Amino acid sequence: MVRLQQVLSDAIHGMTFEELALHPQGKWSAAEILEHLNLTYIGTIKNLERCLAAGKSGGFFPRGRESPEKVRPRGTPPEQVKTEVIENIARMDDVISRCEAQFVPRGPIADHPVLGPLTAAEWRGFHITHGKHHARQILRLRSSRKIIE
Repeated sequence: MVRLQQVLSDAIHGMTFEELALHPQGKWSAAEILEHLNLTYIGTIKNLERCLAAGKSGGFFPRGRESPEKVRPRGTPPEQVKTEVIENIARMDDVISRCEAQFVPRGPIADHPVLGPLTAAEWRGFHITHGKHHARQILRLRSSRKIIE
């Protein structure tokens, strides 16, 4: 997960809060992309913590799939989400490790709402792939001359 933190940190490196908030019409800003990722990390943390509390495990998004409502950006300020997203990757990695230690080795640790039961390695892989996908979007926003409010 350190790799994921680095990919996202590199993608937003040097961007001002104003730049994070800019976006082409009808598209998410870099801050909104970070907020979306942060909400997925918080959701994973909560899901896995429920599994740990219950003492039992729960058991590649298709291209173009819309984000579920609960992980769509809600307007968190760029300065807040820029910090929280990196912190929540570390929190998420910790809870994945705790599930991995508590539950059947290499077995599913929790259900993903779309993908179904995932192992610790699959949760990490999902979030790394998902994060890299969105980091590429942020990099395209940075290099685009079409960024407007």
